[in-house]
Amino acid sequence: MTFALAQAVEVELDIRKSRFIGIVMPIASRDAAMRELEALKRRFPNATHYCWVLLCEGASGFDDDGEPGGTAAKPMYNVLMHKDLANVFAVVVRYYGGIKLGAGGLTRAYGQAVSEALKLATLTAVEPTVEVAYRCAFSHEAALRRVAERHGAEVLDAAYSDAVTLRLRLKARDVDAFESAATETLSGGLTRLPLA
Repeated sequence: MTFALAQAVEVELDIRKSRFIGIVMPIASRDAAMRELEALKRRFPNATHYCWVLLCEGASGFDDDGEPGGTAAKPMYNVLMHKDLANVFAVVVRYYGGIKLGAGGLTRAYGQAVSEALKLATLTAVEPTVEVAYRCAFSHEAALRRVAERHGAEVLDAAYSDAVTLRLRLKARDVDAFESAATETLSGGLTRLPLA
């Protein structure tokens, strides 16, 4: 089971005079994550590091932002993966306090900042979704869209040639019920297409 954050959460830790601000937030895209990162840099303008991890469908990434390789983003990533999170952006803002923590100390501090933030977070289960494509006559498009709406399907794309092809995203558990309802509504005039 995969989980998502209900809302953003922030914590602050003081570790050997360094200040670590751990922030986790739900996110929908890499662009949105980078906008949030820029906003955090403006909010905490004198910090020494802004380390981050993004887990987002098709757009994951991470950055140690000048900390020794593997001491910041990797432990943050491990905490997120352990919680089975998706569509999450974690940032740890660090203000260096003058005492070196060493590789082990940094690894623990960055992992702890994300872990402490997640302790305060509300997690919601994410149901798996699938993308499917259907072809029907032009005269059936409106009816197919209504059935899709009733079943909570999102229309991702519509293509028009000698017929209409709709690409939909819906909950995996709803596919059979949707197909049955759509086939009945369209009197059998529905063809499921393989996704390219």
